[in-house]
Amino acid sequence: MVMKIFGRNLTAGAVVYDDGRTRVEAVVESIKGGHKITGTVRGRPGTINIFRAPAPQEFLANNWQSWGPIQRMTAGQRFEGLEERMKNQGRCVFTPIPEIAQRRLVSDYFVAWEGGLAGFLTSKVAHPYFVIEDGEVAGYLEYFDTPLEDPAPLEPFVLLDGHPVELLLEEYAVRAAIENEVRVNAWNPIGWSSWYHYFTGLQMADVEKNLRIARQRFPFEVFQIDDGFEADIGDWLRPKDGFCALPDLARLIQGHGFHPGIWTAPFSASETSELFARHPEWMVSDIGLPKFCYRGWNKNVYALDTMNPQVKNWLFETFSALKKMGFDYFKIDFVFSAAMAGARSRRVSPIQAYREGLKVIREAVGEAFILGCGAPLLPSIGFVDGMRVGEDTAPFWDSTKAPLRGVNAYSALKNSILRSFIHKKWWLNDPDCLLLRRRDIELTDNERELYARTAGALDNMIIASDDLELVDEWGRNLLEDAVRLRGGHVRVRGLMGDDLYLIDSWGGPAGIFRYAANLSDKRRQIGNQDVPARSGIFIKP
Repeated sequence: MVMKIFGRNLTAGAVVYDDGRTRVEAVVESIKGGHKITGTVRGRPGTINIFRAPAPQEFLANNWQSWGPIQRMTAGQRFEGLEERMKNQGRCVFTPIPEIAQRRLVSDYFVAWEGGLAGFLTSKVAHPYFVIEDGEVAGYLEYFDTPLEDPAPLEPFVLLDGHPVELLLEEYAVRAAIENEVRVNAWNPIGWSSWYHYFTGLQMADVEKNLRIARQRFPFEVFQIDDGFEADIGDWLRPKDGFCALPDLARLIQGHGFHPGIWTAPFSASETSELFARHPEWMVSDIGLPKFCYRGWNKNVYALDTMNPQVKNWLFETFSALKKMGFDYFKIDFVFSAAMAGARSRRVSPIQAYREGLKVIREAVGEAFILGCGAPLLPSIGFVDGMRVGEDTAPFWDSTKAPLRGVNAYSALKNSILRSFIHKKWWLNDPDCLLLRRRDIELTDNERELYARTAGALDNMIIASDDLELVDEWGRNLLEDAVRLRGGHVRVRGLMGDDLYLIDSWGGPAGIFRYAANLSDKRRQIGNQDVPARSGIFIKP
């Protein structure tokens, strides 16, 4: 495979790219198993083509944010349903480059195939992505015409050779972690979230009931209040009518022996919020007016300008207040909004603005646990302790739908498996909530077992989300099974396969084990053992 860097055949040494607007001074370095490209960029870069090579027949393509899929693709495929979701929810929800993503397949940050991987190690200024065009895979850095008067570091780029693809992905994840100076939190939480039973209808009576049951019957460490407590999107310190004051809520949770957790969408403000009414000038704008970001809660939602000093102060004060109240577990959601292209009070790239917002939140909450959700993946490294790595789960399987067409347990679980290589390298992976109840749910017992045991075997965060009154002894035992499987070193095989994955774990409390997870609708064979459809079995390593 002939590979080119800045239009030249790949060879070690210095490379200079200068188009009159932008100057890149780079070095191609031979490393174990491949090459690494580093350097500087200055000027007013727009889109810079770093890499080209013949497109592989099949490859893993990755969406930029935690809800989006990672999926085996071929050169002619697209993420089915992406255009529909962008039309209905907003153009920037699943990409910061909608003009390109609407026309062709985009794989953000990296692309991997049997025999090779090309990937960017950071996203601190530019957005890195790959496209399939004219029979080639091309790697780009999008700088959004951001002026760089002084030389800025080029987002480092690696080309790795070898087999299998799982080892290449692990090597890529390790190199990105080193480049971003990651420190992974030693606490891998077990908790409860209100969302997947109560949604925005959550009431104080629901909180009080589930706290009592959780304390008596469940091994939770965190009790997290999700969306549904707030007066409006953006008005985080003002609870809705009928909900207690937030300091009282935190004390109530602490009094039952749990870490208090709370949900926010910190960079979002709905059109009906008090925040938007008071400060429309705080929003990312277009031709002097607040720029629409996405559609949610049956409202138009706008994005905060995280480069505005007043917005930074508001963010810091809001999260400092929540931390002072006693909350020490923060789920921050819809955070892609801070990376929307638009006018800000200071001229920076959308990626820089996003990272600035995360930096303020981290400074405000200190060592508290931050869980990212709806978050651009690579730019979040180093700021969050945990990360949702898939679409929302749901109380039904529905594997007939493509990953970007609505939510279902199949898509959420598959993403968690395919992104297993970043767990405990970039952060702790959150596979989204286990659903343990047997009422008001379409998942079969086999499907719920598959979800829970796969999450445990992957050593993921374990969060449940049910009316705990509806969880019987079988459901409690399943939760305990998932928890017992955690703690080992994990490697997944079959990432380029077809919905049948082998999860190997060793060095943990459960010892050495292999779990075969069959997400397909057909019975599958592992050696001489059958794995029923939508089920998992333990087999001898």
